[in-house]
Amino acid sequence: MDFRDQVFIAVAENLSFSKAAETLFISQPAITKHIKELESKLNVALFERKSNKVFLTKAGELCYTRLKDIRQNYENMVFELGRLTDAFKGKLRLGASSTISQYILPGILAEFHKRYPQIDLHILNGNSLEMEQKLLAKEIDMALVENDSSQVDLRYSPWIKDELLLVCGSQSLYSKQRSLAISDLQQIPLVMRERGSGTLEVIEHELRKKALNLESLNIHIHLGSTEAIKNFLVNFDGLAILSQQAIQKELRLKELSIVKIKGVNLLRELRSVTRLGPEASSVPLFKSFINSYNL
Repeated sequence: MDFRDQVFIAVAENLSFSKAAETLFISQPAITKHIKELESKLNVALFERKSNKVFLTKAGELCYTRLKDIRQNYENMVFELGRLTDAFKGKLRLGASSTISQYILPGILAEFHKRYPQIDLHILNGNSLEMEQKLLAKEIDMALVENDSSQVDLRYSPWIKDELLLVCGSQSLYSKQRSLAISDLQQIPLVMRERGSGTLEVIEHELRKKALNLESLNIHIHLGSTEAIKNFLVNFDGLAILSQQAIQKELRLKELSIVKIKGVNLLRELRSVTRLGPEASSVPLFKSFINSYNL
């Protein structure tokens, strides 16, 4: 790809000349110069300014879509050439939901990088819904998610099983309870993940089976990460539902206690997700690697 094309993509993805300059380690006047040269070459305006903000024109949106495809094809070519010499060069833009990115993925990525050091890894994390949206927007090549629902334009593959557990701080009065009925959660104070979280979605599905909904529970607060919830539980006389993958350390140190929910099994499947259609060449390699990885 021409460097001016790379400059254009950087501005389009940041919608900011200054942020694009920081990304590419060149000056802002240089960014402006490259964009003007590209607009002159194509004989169209690619950006417009409104109230000190930068927006893509219709021509700019078309160019961005096509140049992203060209970038992907170029990266695929580099990867395929690497396979000929067993070098496996290329790029993988991976997105993962919070629990997976914090508690499962780090060890896997370390092993993958050790085996394929010439594959350039870029990792984004957020909740499951955000990762699906980034995949649809072609900002990432593959996602690892923990929700139950599926989007029509995405391909889902089962990966590993994960169990959600009802937990409380070890000093909480509820730590003395061996088990509770799910209806007890209508009175006991709860802390939950935010909307869009795969954990929350799985809980909602299980509640529906019991003719309950989130609104019927005694939720005191929604927090945006598992770490925040674990820290909150230390001084909160209540309960939370968290992935078993996320609480191994706290259970070992006896900072958290598990309380069973009678008649409820919150077992879920973590999944890998890709767009329908052609995949980046590094995606099947990574998918094969995580499917054979011994967790």
